[in-house]
Amino acid sequence: MIVDHLFDRFPVLESDHLLLKKVEEHHLDGLYEIYDNERVFEYCGIVPKHNKETVRNMIGHFERDYNKRFKVKWGIFRKQESDTLVGIIDTFDWNHRVDMVTVGYYLAERVWGQGIATEAVGRLIKYFFEDIGVNRIQAEVMPVNGSSKRVLLKNGFLLEGTLRQAQNWTGKGIVDLEIYGYLREDYITE
Repeated sequence: MIVDHLFDRFPVLESDHLLLKKVEEHHLDGLYEIYDNERVFEYCGIVPKHNKETVRNMIGHFERDYNKRFKVKWGIFRKQESDTLVGIIDTFDWNHRVDMVTVGYYLAERVWGQGIATEAVGRLIKYFFEDIGVNRIQAEVMPVNGSSKRVLLKNGFLLEGTLRQAQNWTGKGIVDLEIYGYLREDYITE
């Protein structure tokens, strides 16, 4: 795995309709729109933030986590509005022993159902398998989150099982999680 390539300079990824790039201070309004919405985080362990200054501080946390090689958070932007943030896609829980990473994503409610998450996840898969050399990408999804499961299945992930009462997610308590995985060898053979 060529993780150094990922952390040399923040990668900008482009797909047919999207740009995945660094979230910066001038994207605050879009970031706040996402984090201020209870429905966006209904099925994940993130607590909504209703204070704009708290969200502003998060931008610095994104940078800090990237510099520590801990987590990468890309802003999702549509090409025709390349400076209007519509979502976040991030990678975390790196396991270098097996070249594995976990992916998560969430979108502004106004763009739900437009294929944005599916396209963003697809672009990230291509980057991690072809450029970084990751062996496994996984995602954890609450069983009731049908939209997120569809995004993963459309992109080639397989449901590998359910971990019962596996996590204590902030604001949700102890939850079951379905694990979806995608292996590099499956990507290469498709």
